[in-house]
Amino acid sequence: MFELFLQPENWASLATLTILEIVLGVDNLIFLSILASRLPVHQQKLGRQLGLGAAVITRLALLASAAWIVTLTHPVLDFGEYEISWRDLLLLAGGLFLMAKATIEIHHAVEGEGHETGGKEAVAAGLMGVIVQIAIIDIVFSFDTVMTAVGMSDHFPIMATAVIAAVIVMIFAAEPVSAFVTSHPTVKMLALSFLILIGVALIADGLHFHIPKAYLYFAVAFSVGVEMLNLWARKRRGRQVERV
Repeated sequence: MFELFLQPENWASLATLTILEIVLGVDNLIFLSILASRLPVHQQKLGRQLGLGAAVITRLALLASAAWIVTLTHPVLDFGEYEISWRDLLLLAGGLFLMAKATIEIHHAVEGEGHETGGKEAVAAGLMGVIVQIAIIDIVFSFDTVMTAVGMSDHFPIMATAVIAAVIVMIFAAEPVSAFVTSHPTVKMLALSFLILIGVALIADGLHFHIPKAYLYFAVAFSVGVEMLNLWARKRRGRQVERV
């Protein structure tokens, strides 16, 4: 197995797959940060770590089941010229789930509802709920990534190493990303809007209307850039007020 990593042609596949996993993991990281913010403060770090652990397990399971996953693209429902596969149904369900979850979180943010925890049992149930939701949505986010990985490499160890390396990067990035999102309400609202956008894209993809992810990332990058300018402007105004 280790000789695979000594072959230069596999280095490019490993590097490309790792970068791909990290970039596509941004969606999952934002979702994880927002879900974890609903937990009590002392449970949030544990929730993020367990959520990422669940993400590793689900992604490796998907990679190990690559031959079966390919069959999910075969039509299971036929409406004349329109055919629906299990992949389409998975994307539709995932998109609806993301939109519903983001809408509920926006409602909580607007209405100012607190994090209600009724003792240890409620905290445990909330923590388990977060982990389960992360694992479920990770399957949706990882579906196309796994299909791409299978197309780029024939070696499971290479694909598995890329997944594990990407999740290690996400583990280090999770806390600062989560802290930044939760400490800036406008950024959190922007992140929730981004999740709705991703949900719409998943539903469109499930209906065979593919929206290139480059468009989504450009829209998000532009919005984040504008929000960074707003945060910088507010910080400068705050300093000027303090001087006065």
